[in-house]
Amino acid sequence: MDIYEALKKYYGFTTFRKGQETIIKHILAGPDTFNIMPTGAGKSLCYQLPAVLMPGITLVISPLISLMQDQVRSLLARGIRGAYLNSSLTPRQLEKATENACNGMYKIIYAAPERLLSPTFMRFAVNSRISLIAVDEAHCISRWGHDFRPSYRKIPEFLNQLPLHPPVAAFTATATENVRQDIVRLIELKRPALTSTGFDRENLYFGVYAADNRARYVLDYVKKAGNQSGIIYCMSRKRVDELALLLQRNGISALPYHAGMEDEIRKRNQEDFTYDRAKVIVATSAFGMGIDKPDVRYVIHYNMPMDIEDYYQQAGRAGRDGEKSECILLYESKDYRICRDMIEKSAEEAEDDSPQFQKYVEMKRSRLHLMMRYATSKECLRKRLLNYFGESYGEDCGFCSVCQGKNPVVEYDQVRKEICLSKENEQLYEKLKAHRAKTAYMASVPSYAVLSDASLRELAEKRPKTPEEMKKIQGVGDIKTERYGRGFLRVIRSFEDQHRTV
Repeated sequence: MDIYEALKKYYGFTTFRKGQETIIKHILAGPDTFNIMPTGAGKSLCYQLPAVLMPGITLVISPLISLMQDQVRSLLARGIRGAYLNSSLTPRQLEKATENACNGMYKIIYAAPERLLSPTFMRFAVNSRISLIAVDEAHCISRWGHDFRPSYRKIPEFLNQLPLHPPVAAFTATATENVRQDIVRLIELKRPALTSTGFDRENLYFGVYAADNRARYVLDYVKKAGNQSGIIYCMSRKRVDELALLLQRNGISALPYHAGMEDEIRKRNQEDFTYDRAKVIVATSAFGMGIDKPDVRYVIHYNMPMDIEDYYQQAGRAGRDGEKSECILLYESKDYRICRDMIEKSAEEAEDDSPQFQKYVEMKRSRLHLMMRYATSKECLRKRLLNYFGESYGEDCGFCSVCQGKNPVVEYDQVRKEICLSKENEQLYEKLKAHRAKTAYMASVPSYAVLSDASLRELAEKRPKTPEEMKKIQGVGDIKTERYGRGFLRVIRSFEDQHRTV
């Protein structure tokens, strides 16, 4: 099976997204790779597809439990054997999963960096055929990165204990030049093939709005967005709780998420959002890297973040399915003063006079200044963002609040992608969505793991009558046709029968 056959069979697509084919071919060729892709550009496929084609196991080093769980659910829905080894498993579950891994039952295994050097994990690793190590969120290894995780520094020690050193594929979505150099050096990548797909997300609308009453703005915006999924980021836990309560009191299915909540409640709220039981999540930055919900239509920042890297990473959770989505930043001048004071207070409390720490503090100040320049920009916002990451952008984008000179809250319906379905196809689309929700509930997976909104729209328009015709729908493919096709075809057939008799 070649990469194009595997793409169609497991993912239901006939073409790759920008950069994916190049990265996959580099990985299959064998050398280490360093891959820079924006959030939502499809980096998971870049190591999952080679894993299907390579002998042995692909080990994915990932920072968050929730991300591993979402990824494994999606793998299983595509017919790919996957598992995760982390602290969410009971000792017995962990023992069984490790035993299965040693017996070669999985093609892809996700593990947290903290687990790498444990005796049990090392026994599995040295006695298994590991064909590829994929390091997700590789910027976590750098102290200059925005999500520094000391446990990532264990990766080279782990690799050096393996009997055979497999190729390493490092992935990051946001990385300045300093962070890129750190990643290559600290993971000890050997002459890596470098691929950067660029940071532009053409489907994302960027808007900055100086709101006199942010709470009222958010409430009006969310009401206007209707049944769309959205994330609202706030700087403080107190504001998260207050805003979630305000939305709830106005009939909106919104839930809070921050580190001050009990673990079980926080986990349940995230699952309710992932499974569409809640449409809005109000969160601090603790709601971070592990979110892989592709149909988030908007991300609102209630406060200005500390730097552009944090902002772009969080805003990039919108529109991961490629559909047009909005990234809105609400700004007041006091945001800059609050962030600046937080940096200075943190520096004072650290009581660290070392040149390295002082350089780190100065870097934080510089990044905050650049964030403020973005929030007050009178030039194209997309151009500002891309320039920050060292990428030039020619003409103004025409798809941000500066270029359009529009108030984002008024323009929401114009900005999001039109469905472009006839009235009858829209009715079928809604019936297909209802069937998808029921199917997802029965299979204990999120709705998007069954079929995407784009696939449902194409089903409503083309109305396939046979499994072979359904396989031709983008995003469906062989596995999902075998698993779910009969039910969707039945909905289409029933719908057409009803309309023939009318």
